Amino acid sequence: MSFPKLRAELDSIATYKPGRPPAVKEGVPAFKLSSNENPYPPLPGVLEAVTAAAATLNRYPDMACTALTAELAGHFGVPAEHIATGTGSVGVAQQLLQITSGPGDEVIYAWRSFEAYPIITRISGARAVQVPLDADEVHDLDAMADAVTGRTRLIFVCNPNNPTGTVVRRAALERFLDRVPADVLVVLDEAYREFATDPDVPDGLDLYRDRPNVVALRTFSKAYGLAGLRVGFAVAHEPVAAALRKTAVPFGVSQLGQDAAVASLRAEPALLERVAGLVAERTRVAEALAGQGWTVPETQANFVWLRLGERTVDFADACERAGATVRPFAGEGVRISIGETAANDLLLAAAEAFRKEL
Repeated sequence: MSFPKLRAELDSIATYKPGRPPAVKEGVPAFKLSSNENPYPPLPGVLEAVTAAAATLNRYPDMACTALTAELAGHFGVPAEHIATGTGSVGVAQQLLQITSGPGDEVIYAWRSFEAYPIITRISGARAVQVPLDADEVHDLDAMADAVTGRTRLIFVCNPNNPTGTVVRRAALERFLDRVPADVLVVLDEAYREFATDPDVPDGLDLYRDRPNVVALRTFSKAYGLAGLRVGFAVAHEPVAAALRKTAVPFGVSQLGQDAAVASLRAEPALLERVAGLVAERTRVAEALAGQGWTVPETQANFVWLRLGERTVDFADACERAGATVRPFAGEGVRISIGETAANDLLLAAAEAFRKEL
């Protein structure tokens, strides 16, 4: 039997691997700490907005995301023309590659960083240039700037970085941006920006204003708790934002997602309270793991990172048996999302038991 000819590049592209769901066993609590999801239910007003929008499922959503764009513009103090929405921040990231990069071009990002970067880069046909993190699990911005060539079209800076939770700080990032040529797009992927408490962590929305080659990329999936509705957005100068709107999947952001995002933006006091609770749990988990003897990089996200090398899979299996599913990166380390208190307690007990067996 013969089949249609597909692109040869697909043979070398890995399929994105989502965090595994918890393994449910009778009599054992099961928690998912593998996908950096918000453990809290939707913010006040969101379920009501989604329920109302569900009555119009027979209609296409507003393709321009008009109400959401206006709400974002007012909330963040940016022109509406500078906003482009998409199916989660990863959907917008793929659009950013579509408008900048193709065969013969190069895309730079740190490694390890968000695992979608190599996938969407290779799908675009561009060459991925991976720059190793430094000894502290932080972006090596000097090395990334040194990696820029005449073929470089786009650079991802994930801040805070997924999966390490580490950050680049303002002065270092500004020095880096000063070194990048003006015709190279720099994407500040800030999916976890709301969890950053260090005042020296730069805000991409501040940096983009005077730099036409900088894009701030955000999502409603993490802090806002709308992971299942796939709403992300970019803030960029008008030529970039307009190009993103051209490459958007028509009607990609559902009306449920749009209305839920608007309601979430209007529930900021509740958002801040929930983020504060998760940050407090993050601190407790990180300090407890350090107290057990693990090396825990400083994290500004809603997860912690343990570089475990060859012990990675064994640690993840032990956590899963205990009822806490984490995200292993075989041969490298484990990312542990911050969940509800009971989940975090279970994880800490499993980590302590594993360490005693070493």
